[in-house]
Amino acid sequence: MYHQPVLKNRRTLLERAEKFISDIYFTDCNLRGRLFGDIHPLESISVLLSEKRILYSEAIQLNFQPCKVGDTFGPTWWTCWFKVVLKIPEAWRGKEVHLRWESDGEGMVWRDQQPVQGLTKEGEKTSYVLTDLHVLISIFSITLYVELACNGLFGAGKGSMIAAPDPNRKFTLQKAELVVFNRDVRELLTDFEMLVDIVKILEGEQRGFQALFTANEMVNLCDPANPSSFAAARSLAQKFFAQKNGESQHVVHAMGHCHIDSAWLWPYEETIRKCARSWVTVIKLMENNPEFVFTCSQAQQFQWVKSWYPNLFSEIKQFVQKGQFIPVGGTWVEMDGNLPSGESMVRQFLHGQNFFKDEFAHYCKEFWLPDTFGYSAQLPQIMKGCGISRFLTQKISWNLVNTFPHNTFFWEGVDGTHVLTHFPPGNSYEMKGKVEDLINTVKNNKDKGRANHSGFLFGFGDGGGGPTQLMLDRLQRVRDTDCLPKVQMSSPDVLFSQLESDSSLLCTWVGELFLELHNGTYTTQAKIKLGNRQCEALLHDVEVASCLALCKTDSFKYPACKLQELWRLLLLNQFHDVIPGSCIEMVVEDALKYYDEIRTTGSRLLLAACDSLGSTPGKGAGSSMAVLNTLPWERTEVISLPADDPQTRLGAFHRQNTTLKPVIEVIEPAKVVRSGTHQGSVSFSLRISGKSTIRQEIVLDACCPYVKFNTQVDWEESHKFLKVEFPVQVRSPNATYEIQFGHLQRPTHRNTSWDWARFEVWGHKWADLSEHGFGVALLNDSKYGYSIHENIMTLSLLRAPKAPDVNADMGHHNFTYALMPHTGPFQDALVIQYAYNLNFPLHVFHGVISEPWSAFSVNSPAVILETVKQVENALLIRLYESHGSSVTTTLSTSLPLHKAWHCDLLERPDSIIPVSKTTSGISLTFKPFQIRSLLLIIK
Repeated sequence: MYHQPVLKNRRTLLERAEKFISDIYFTDCNLRGRLFGDIHPLESISVLLSEKRILYSEAIQLNFQPCKVGDTFGPTWWTCWFKVVLKIPEAWRGKEVHLRWESDGEGMVWRDQQPVQGLTKEGEKTSYVLTDLHVLISIFSITLYVELACNGLFGAGKGSMIAAPDPNRKFTLQKAELVVFNRDVRELLTDFEMLVDIVKILEGEQRGFQALFTANEMVNLCDPANPSSFAAARSLAQKFFAQKNGESQHVVHAMGHCHIDSAWLWPYEETIRKCARSWVTVIKLMENNPEFVFTCSQAQQFQWVKSWYPNLFSEIKQFVQKGQFIPVGGTWVEMDGNLPSGESMVRQFLHGQNFFKDEFAHYCKEFWLPDTFGYSAQLPQIMKGCGISRFLTQKISWNLVNTFPHNTFFWEGVDGTHVLTHFPPGNSYEMKGKVEDLINTVKNNKDKGRANHSGFLFGFGDGGGGPTQLMLDRLQRVRDTDCLPKVQMSSPDVLFSQLESDSSLLCTWVGELFLELHNGTYTTQAKIKLGNRQCEALLHDVEVASCLALCKTDSFKYPACKLQELWRLLLLNQFHDVIPGSCIEMVVEDALKYYDEIRTTGSRLLLAACDSLGSTPGKGAGSSMAVLNTLPWERTEVISLPADDPQTRLGAFHRQNTTLKPVIEVIEPAKVVRSGTHQGSVSFSLRISGKSTIRQEIVLDACCPYVKFNTQVDWEESHKFLKVEFPVQVRSPNATYEIQFGHLQRPTHRNTSWDWARFEVWGHKWADLSEHGFGVALLNDSKYGYSIHENIMTLSLLRAPKAPDVNADMGHHNFTYALMPHTGPFQDALVIQYAYNLNFPLHVFHGVISEPWSAFSVNSPAVILETVKQVENALLIRLYESHGSSVTTTLSTSLPLHKAWHCDLLERPDSIIPVSKTTSGISLTFKPFQIRSLLLIIK
């Protein structure tokens, strides 16, 4: 048809197309207003309100009360069960009929005793398709149940998302009705939305103008009131989308994704339901979209669904076999990448990989940790040891100061291990399939010319939700459209295989992946940090003592099942919003409860093992005591006094350090508490503020080279930070910090933006500042935040943030830190061993040991024997090189050794590496920071 040429104005045409699909303007006559047709009320709706989360089987037995749209329910964290009775009008036969449901709570539809779909307004899921029930309409009315959590997708923050929850918030049922859904309108709206976005994103480009004129011509052809006009308009859109790219175009590997924080702005229990709501919706999408692929991490969440929703778990297993529902990550939870110990990180993979193997018949090939606060330089070796050589994250794109220079690269760990690493360049793990997401993926790729493939994770995340049909429809339209990247529904294996095949030009990043943000997470929620450190040590000691008891006493039963339960509680608390302390108070309470459970049960298991190791004194024999040392060295130490005075400082968390104030007001002056031959101590107390105080006992021990500061703080501050500073007579451009199975150095100067962005860093049991011949180490029993600038060594003690937990760190605290001056290198001064001593106390118990004995020893101080545990009929021994040196050592044992094998971190024997046994033990060679594991058969 001939059109007279008319001068077209870009803004006018764009606004015309936007208004044609607007959900705000002209909905009485535009296309958007035709998305839903006729509306029909429900037959009835009634509600059951419960303070607790109750099961479906329990809920349907209780009394429901009538309710209506507009009613409010709550308060926060309560649960509403709605009974919905509906009947579809006979006149709607053959039409697509939805239950439209809108509420500010998170809902899930139940049908025939099973969950069938999530309903979350924030996740763009506000209707449930009823069409498949239509054949029953004329005979039966239909009864559904909707389980509604009185919280939103992101909890219930008062005033802002990350504020502390409002405990009195009410949640409104805004819509509950039957509607006719016009699928042809939805398809045409999606065409328009994609074209309009192309116009906006490709402004000034030829392709953008083509999209503009196409959209305008579609408006000309389309009469919203006449569905017969839609086909011609859609034909124009399809012609535009069908214009293809050249072969060199960037390829986007699209994967559905639903990042669900195991706890954050909601408690663990709510996460269980978030998983069900999200994953049951994913299953429905897979049934309707056979090409749809969904990636899902965290074995703990799979375990929850298996326990609470067994039928849903069975469906998931079916789609895993089809290759659509893809377990990824290999860990028990998506843990924090900084604070868990090396052994805890191994157990994250061990428990996660074993779960995936047992349930889905294969191990994960890629480590999946898109959202955490940094990544330890020891992770590459741990990954490789657990059968993983690929890593995906995107969090480093959040850097506050420096832009990370790569998206696809090899990451080299502290020991030299390499893993292929990919940061999806869209800088998000919750894309929506929009044109902007695709263009940003290409534009942000920092490895153009080296890597022409990128991951693209789409779906609502953090609070769950996951992909929608609309996202899939968007991506389907632009699979190969000129001026946009090529889009293929893909899997992590396909993506990484493609990256591996084109990896010859990739760069290498050496060392940690430090996130320049959220540095306060190294300190917040001190009781969680203390619980983690203490429980890591306790489980270590239980395993050691239980193995010794097993070898010494035939009747002793190794508590494998109970240890698995305790480890999994500890691993759960290492989730990346729990151990960092970035969670609400309800989560903190749960975490502390789990630590108490580990302490109580772990102490009982330890005592049982000790009782088996030492015979109980007979009546009248008096009180006999025995000592268990779970570390493989004798604890004999020599005193060395420090020359510098510490200062405790109070300040706001600020990089320029302009608000620091020394804590110097004396409440109780220094007094001698003990002055014996072997130990002396002095105590004093200071006022921090009108509400907070600190009391310290400084302890000098004749057999210990460090000065210990036993500290008690009553802390009632707001937006303050308590630190202790030690100005020392040491000059060095670098300080050394313990990390998992090793250590690394960081600068003490602020030469570059990369240096000063690390104004607060993380470390584990110790940090050291040394010059040639002399140094000072700072040890601790539960702290992770350090700052060493020039000659000032600082340890972060407590914080006082007010969101998302308004009471974070408030109350009474007990902790210990220590200062250890030393001559020579810190390695020769045994700083590493003394830090272990501070964190792994000797265990004294009632019993009689006929003579002292040592089960294991290593003849090199560079090698730490970290773990002794049972694996089926063998003992697993894990060691690592701690000095940063190449060394050969001998592992000696007094136990009757029968056989020995090397094994990987998943405890799979490795027969390729020979075990060198000598008369004195097993000879082992280590490279710097190398981890080695052995399986020993004891006669």
